Amino acid sequence: MSIPDAAVYLTLRHNMAALRGLSGIVRSVPLISRCAVSANRTLLLSSGKFNLNFCYNIQSLKRLYSKMLQGCVVKNAFLKNETPSIGVWQTLPGQNVSRVLARAGVDWVMVDCEHGNIDDAAMHEAVPTIASCGVSPLVRMPDMQGWMIKRALDAGAHGVLIPLLRSVEEAKKVVAAAKFPPQGQRGLGSPFAMERFNPAPSMTEYLQHANDSLLTMVQIETQEALDVVEEIAAIPGIDVLFIGLFDLGNNIGHPILDGVIKPELQQAMERILEATNKAGKKCGFFATSGEQAKEYADKGFHMISAALDTTLLQASLGVSLSAARGQQAPKAGGRY
Repeated sequence: MSIPDAAVYLTLRHNMAALRGLSGIVRSVPLISRCAVSANRTLLLSSGKFNLNFCYNIQSLKRLYSKMLQGCVVKNAFLKNETPSIGVWQTLPGQNVSRVLARAGVDWVMVDCEHGNIDDAAMHEAVPTIASCGVSPLVRMPDMQGWMIKRALDAGAHGVLIPLLRSVEEAKKVVAAAKFPPQGQRGLGSPFAMERFNPAPSMTEYLQHANDSLLTMVQIETQEALDVVEEIAAIPGIDVLFIGLFDLGNNIGHPILDGVIKPELQQAMERILEATNKAGKKCGFFATSGEQAKEYADKGFHMISAALDTTLLQASLGVSLSAARGQQAPKAGGRY
């Protein structure tokens, strides 16, 4: 197969997203400059920038992308490995709130069923609304119970975030609840989950590809989890370690007071990021402002929440009312 034929083959079989995303798969080798296919259908890639060669079997490449459910925006962003995946947090119920957040230009919206005013019914409304905007709906669970994880994934969530993890054993149970057999124990039967992807897969396709497409995320926010963070990061099926910096600070004895992150908490976060990178996983961070989001993006975090609906509303109202009264605007950031 000639070089142009190889490019056409990739374009037809995997769409150009596969070729663009390949730089992230090949350990961030950018600017693919040469493409050739030998008789045994092995794809040879080289990067002029780093003078590296990489052999990849086309069938393996095809299998990688065929395992992906279409429309998993955040998972695709991880595969491309180009920039941090930016999202926002939803704590207020309502499809209109979900729609406004999803249309803000983000990869994902986290529907917060732990601290947010969102129950099971509101979650079932938020997930399809977010997905209909071409954005990944993610759900933070109120607890790590298996039936809760199943409810979110059956609603069509592209991933679940589990709070207050404390042990390796708990992390393994989370994976079991989130994955279909043989990797886990999740039951099949939701008539809704397939509709949150575009094009919508059949139930068989969803069963075959969900384990590789949906994100299983855990929050590292307890002393117990921090003590074994390297082991948690290495667990197959755990995709993201998300830092819950407020609870983490509380649990290690260095709480965030008046927005100040103490050195001991900063060191703990650096340890989590290092463990995540070593395991080849992704590390998430909850920022309380756009400026802080940029700061932690520059530190190398892969997934960052840049805003939260309630605090945005609080801050915006404060600015508008202060201007109307001729007063100095309050400090941005809502109540955080």
